[in-house]
Amino acid sequence: MAWFKRDKKPIENPTPVDERRVRTEGLWEKCPSCRSTVWKKDLEENWNICPKCEYHFRMGARDRLELLLDDDPWIEHDAALASSDPLHFADTKTYAQRLKDAQNKLGMSDAVLSAEGCLDGRPVIICSMEFGFIGGSMGSVVGEKVARAIELAVDKRIPLVIVSASGGARMMEGTVSLMQLAKVSAALARLDEAKVPFISVLTDPTTGGVTASYAMLGDLNIAEPGALIGFAGPRVIEQTIRQKLPEGFQRSEFLLEHGFLDAVVPRKELKSYLSQALGFFLDLA
Repeated sequence: MAWFKRDKKPIENPTPVDERRVRTEGLWEKCPSCRSTVWKKDLEENWNICPKCEYHFRMGARDRLELLLDDDPWIEHDAALASSDPLHFADTKTYAQRLKDAQNKLGMSDAVLSAEGCLDGRPVIICSMEFGFIGGSMGSVVGEKVARAIELAVDKRIPLVIVSASGGARMMEGTVSLMQLAKVSAALARLDEAKVPFISVLTDPTTGGVTASYAMLGDLNIAEPGALIGFAGPRVIEQTIRQKLPEGFQRSEFLLEHGFLDAVVPRKELKSYLSQALGFFLDLA
């Protein structure tokens, strides 16, 4: 029976188990609405919209600019403007380290991109927020870049579009971040006096100090489908008023129904809608 036996010789330089596995991490995305598994490349080619149920996934700031601006080269303003650490803040990680990590990961100085380009041939200034950068929070640099974009729109008499995606004011900068609400709101008042159009686009999520300032101060306030929009979170509100909130509370469709928004516009129709709206405003000027 010796021929039934096999000598188990050790394999030289065996391949590690992790390397033998098929690596699919990051290649698929599960839709939180219909629970379908979507090939990530197909999702990206569809502007981060689920091809089966039209659920709108979150979108990065640069992708947003590619969606809205024409193919002509656009100019980024204040790209090097970066936050300091005025409070030397630290929790589980120092604020300075959080900034560095976000900057290295996203290739951005802070949570907003300010760009000047054309939208269907019309000159426009767009501020596009990045939720992936510390929750899209508004600190001194975000407020300053938005304020500068508004001032540029006033000087050049170019329409302004701000695409919001934010968790609110940046707590790591304390009062400095809260001051941005007043600064940006005052700049928008000057934009209004100059009769330059401002369209606010609210995406998922738009909350806190951003909602309490420029996100709701547009001549036209529109949102993407299903976007979470509000000041405080639903759980905080429920605990405060001790009542169960209605279904869909703080979602864009609910806010449209109750008069807080002018329209809910699907992502694929957003550029044409903005073009039509800007044409309407400019014809009135």
